[in-house]
Parts: sequence; structure tokens; C-alpha cells
Amino acid sequence: MLKLAERMNRLSTESAFEVLAKARDLEAQGKDIVHLEIGQPDFKTPVNVCQAAFQAMKDGQTGYSSPAGLPAFREVVADWVSKTRRVLVKPDQVSVTPGAKPIIFFAILTCVGDGDEVIYPDPGFPIYESVIHFIGAKPIPLPLRESVDFRFRIEDLEKIISDRTRLLIINSPQNPTGGVLTQSDLEAISELAIKHDFYVLSDEIYSQLVYDGDHQSILSIDGMQERTIMLDGHSKSYAMTGWRLGYSVSPKLIADQFAKLMVNFNSCTATFTQIAGIEAIQNSQDFVSQMWLEFKTRRDFLVKGLNEIDGISCKIPSGAFYTFPNVTGIPMTCAEFSDYLLTEAGVALLPGSSFGIFGDGYLRISYANSIDNIQEALVRINKGISEI
Repeated sequence: MLKLAERMNRLSTESAFEVLAKARDLEAQGKDIVHLEIGQPDFKTPVNVCQAAFQAMKDGQTGYSSPAGLPAFREVVADWVSKTRRVLVKPDQVSVTPGAKPIIFFAILTCVGDGDEVIYPDPGFPIYESVIHFIGAKPIPLPLRESVDFRFRIEDLEKIISDRTRLLIINSPQNPTGGVLTQSDLEAISELAIKHDFYVLSDEIYSQLVYDGDHQSILSIDGMQERTIMLDGHSKSYAMTGWRLGYSVSPKLIADQFAKLMVNFNSCTATFTQIAGIEAIQNSQDFVSQMWLEFKTRRDFLVKGLNEIDGISCKIPSGAFYTFPNVTGIPMTCAEFSDYLLTEAGVALLPGSSFGIFGDGYLRISYANSIDNIQEALVRINKGISEI
């Protein structure tokens, strides 16, 4: 009997896509569903960005590009990151990938060996733990605590660092909680990274969706440029999830390895997508500002509504477009409650347990949907609880 490689059993998936598929099946059966499960902006890509891509295609910009990315796009990204993170970045430190997920793979493949340890946030983006397992390293969960606004306590981090620690993954603003690390958090992390000599993968894909204050990056801290791999991209900020355009900033030694991995994985990122990415960064940021304001309005509306429902309490998230309400007052596990809301109330959202063991007892609710739909979801959730 033919068999698959054992390593495939170590890869997991994203529950958001599983719940979305189940919700679509229910819709096909005639059930009305309010979608609060998927993590993508419900805005259209700006017209000028689409026009730039279309013009590039008409001009014949449809062939291979450099594995590391178009020089023009890498230069624009370097300037953008230099400005927004207040640190000098050179184009040869920039790696361009089809979406930001490859950066997670590349960083772990490049910096971590068999049996090495990778510390990652829990609850956190499921792909972190999945990739750590896949390459044969040991995943070490770092609990994010509601008591500190879904950040982690530095003492918790200190306790789990060992002589096998090769990489720490941080994500701020954070998926699924919306938590944001403070400047003092980042400074303490930096001290530990330098003291114990490990790399930091800083996932900043929600960098332009911070509602209280400015985005802070560990890349900006003295001594961290040579040990930080910063991940960002256009998916969330410019409503370009399907365009698959991500990038990283890292030491040139690592960027060179990423280019080698790109040759082996994808060859290159689409040329016209990168040209559209230049347009997004170099022209008006009004679209980003408008989306930011709409998300903030939705956040406040959703949090207020959730806190008015018996059995649910919800902190105000400082970034991204997710809330992470506590549902331990409901007489079900969060997974059971999530499934109940989908099948009985017609509301698609995610159980916190799908983001790690420390997410148990919570739900992830995306507010990348209209106020009207959020209001309808709140009514359905309240009614569903009353019928348990």
C-alpha cells in the first residue's frame, strides 16, 4: 500500500477555512449565515492599485522577476520600513514572497534545526506551531493572558527560554486577540534575545491597524537589527489578501537564504502584483485611514454589544480586526459553543481553542463585516444563549 511521508502528519491547517467551508455548505442548504470567521478586510482593493496592476499586465510585465523581488519594489519597501520603523533598511535586506506565510516557513527553516526550540504566542496564528512541528523542532507555547490585555508576561518568557531556544515569534498587533505589545515589552524581549542569543520573528502584518497610539516594532530597538526578521505585507492594510504580496526585512545573510528558498519553493512573486504594491505604498494612504476608522467604529460597537450579553465578557482590543471574548460563563466548551452558534444561530466564528491550548474558553470574532451584520450577529448570539 502506498504511503505518504510521515512529516505530513505534523502539518495542521487553519480552522477559519474549515469553518468557512462548513458555513458555505449550510448556506447551500438555505441557511442564512453571518460571517465573522474569516480574517480578511471586507473592502475592495483601491482602484488605483488595481489599475496599476492592469497597466503592468498590458505593458507585458507578466514574466519572471528576481526570486528576492523586483529591485524597484524592494527599494520602496526599504524606504517605507525605514520611515515607519525609524531604522535604516537597505533594499538587499528585503525579501518579497507570494503572501506573508512563506516568511514564517523560511524563517523557521533558516534559523532552526531538528530538536531546537521555538517559542511562539498561544493563543496564536495556528501556522506557527504547524511549521515548527513540520520541520522537526520543538514548539514552546508562550501564554497570552487576558489579565494583561492579551500580552505575555516577561517572567513567563524568561521561564521557558533554554539553551535550545533558537527563535521567538511575536505578533503585534495580534491574531486572534487584537493584543498589542508595548514599547517596554519589546525592550525587555530585546534584552533577553541578546542575552540568550536567539532570533526574533516579528509578525507585523497588522501594523497599520493599531487603534491606540502608534505601531511599535522590535526592529527599531538598538541591537535588534541583526537578529530580527520582520514580516509584513499588503493583505490586511490594503485589502489585498488574494493578491499574495508579503515581504520581510532581515539581516542580509538571512535575506540571501530566503532568496535561495524562493528559487526552490515559488521561483518568484508575480511581477504585476509587486508593481501594484509600489502604487499602494507610494500614493495616498487615505484608503488605509478610512478602513482604520471603520474598523475602530465596528470594534467599539461589537465590544459594547458583547459585554451586554449574559455569559460573555470582552476586552477592548488595541489592534487588528478581531475581538477575543471570554465565554467561560457559557455551559459549553468554546468549541461546542462555536459550533452551536453556527448551526443553530447562523453565526460563523471561531473557538479560541483552535489557536492553542491557552485560547480555550474564548471565541475569535472578526469584525471585518458591516455594522448591520455585526448587529444581526449580536442579536442571534444573544438569542442562541437564551435557548441553551
